[in-house]
Amino acid sequence: MDGNAWIVPDDAASVELGSGDVAIVRGPDHYTVADCPATPPQIVIHPGQRCTTIDGEDLYQSMDLGVRTWGNAADGSTKMLTGTYEFETEVGRRLLEALPPLLVVTQAELDSPLAVVLADEIQRNEPGQDVILDRLLDLLLLSALRTWLARPETDTPAWYLAQSDPIIGPAIRMLYNNPAHPWTVAKLAAEVGISRASLARRFAVLVGEPPMTFLTSWRLAVAADLLRDPTCTVAAAARHVGYATPYAFSAAFKRVKGVSPTEYRAGRAAKWRDAGGTTD
Repeated sequence: MDGNAWIVPDDAASVELGSGDVAIVRGPDHYTVADCPATPPQIVIHPGQRCTTIDGEDLYQSMDLGVRTWGNAADGSTKMLTGTYEFETEVGRRLLEALPPLLVVTQAELDSPLAVVLADEIQRNEPGQDVILDRLLDLLLLSALRTWLARPETDTPAWYLAQSDPIIGPAIRMLYNNPAHPWTVAKLAAEVGISRASLARRFAVLVGEPPMTFLTSWRLAVAADLLRDPTCTVAAAARHVGYATPYAFSAAFKRVKGVSPTEYRAGRAAKWRDAGGTTD
């Protein structure tokens, strides 16, 4: 953000943004960005970044200002970098559920050069640029979220705080990094050097659920995201997250998600098509 603007959610208080501030808006609710809260909307940004007037007139060509740059004046007093994650993932669902509809991290809080680097890279048109921009956006988002989660007033999720614990933190990372391993509470306890009972008790207190419940949730989240790839079979997804058979995986998936892996894949594909994507 370079300059000043307001974010005006449909059902929440307006928030002013200053130069260098980062705003994170949790979809899919609508919001307005304006020079002041009283300014009426003039442009609508539709799914797929299609931009029109309020009456539906296409504006893509008429307001094109160059490589990945769009607006009503190249030398305008306010410039914004915008990025959108169009589809939620199961792996990210825990974090999404912990976020408020709108949060703002100020430039002073963030104290990071990432926004400046992103602003520079976004104007380049070189091979591989999309990959670089995606990773920079990921880093900026994670940096802003980490800053927000560190605020004393933030209701930080227990599973996030637990990762700082000298015992449970390494245990969580082992489960994250190797979900296919045949973990038991005893094996996990041996890895971190405490008794089975101590690990189970400490994990439940800090994370809010037993270690094997946490592992099952993580395994199924990873598998659900794998199933978005039409080339990944149910059997392959099952093996990747540590289920011995597709039957055992399907039973666990349906028990937790309410639908079979095949039904889940079909539902995700339908959402993708409805949003204008392709599964080819």
